[in-house]
Amino acid sequence: MPRRSARSGREPAHIGEALPATVAAGNPEGSPSDPVTTDPKGEADRESAICNTPALIKTRDIYGAVVLDPWFVTGLAEGEGCFCISFSLRAKLKTGLEVRPSFALALNERDLALLKDLQMYFGCGSIRESRADRTFKYESRSTAELRAHVVPHFEAFPLRGSKLRSFNGFASICRMIEQGDHLERDGLRQIVTIAYETSLGKRRHTQEQLLRVLDEVKG
Repeated sequence: MPRRSARSGREPAHIGEALPATVAAGNPEGSPSDPVTTDPKGEADRESAICNTPALIKTRDIYGAVVLDPWFVTGLAEGEGCFCISFSLRAKLKTGLEVRPSFALALNERDLALLKDLQMYFGCGSIRESRADRTFKYESRSTAELRAHVVPHFEAFPLRGSKLRSFNGFASICRMIEQGDHLERDGLRQIVTIAYETSLGKRRHTQEQLLRVLDEVKG
């Protein structure tokens, strides 16, 4: 039997039909998991799919493009996002270490359209395919773009779960890199310490190994 909308009292004619505009953003019936307002079989076209997920939409811009609800973006990152600081050994660098921040979020291939909306929301980053597990990953790796677009979002619409501590460390490191602290041994030591204390990514090297490299740097 079709599910009845609690707000309108009206039964949708089929699963892909959009509910009346009176359904407010954030209502459980407008969530991505609600079978009434999504298209699990993929039968609706792109425009219908957008209309059927009001919880994801804040508004449309002047060109009609979807603008995701900022709190939805934060919730998506809480569940699927990753803040990472990676380190590579680079003998040619003054410090012996290269540091690279990144924010990434991976979804199943059927949600590629959502990743494109996320990329448009942040106004930066790229999307690449992982054929091994049939997922697509949105990723932003430019420190300037992270500081200009990604970090301000999570400061304005903060995470509330376990990733909040990781984000705080991530934001601090991005700020330090922007200031040039990663170019000096003492600054990079502090960056390494923050990254490991806040669990920012998987590690090839232990914290002790990285700090030992810095200790061996002359000057």
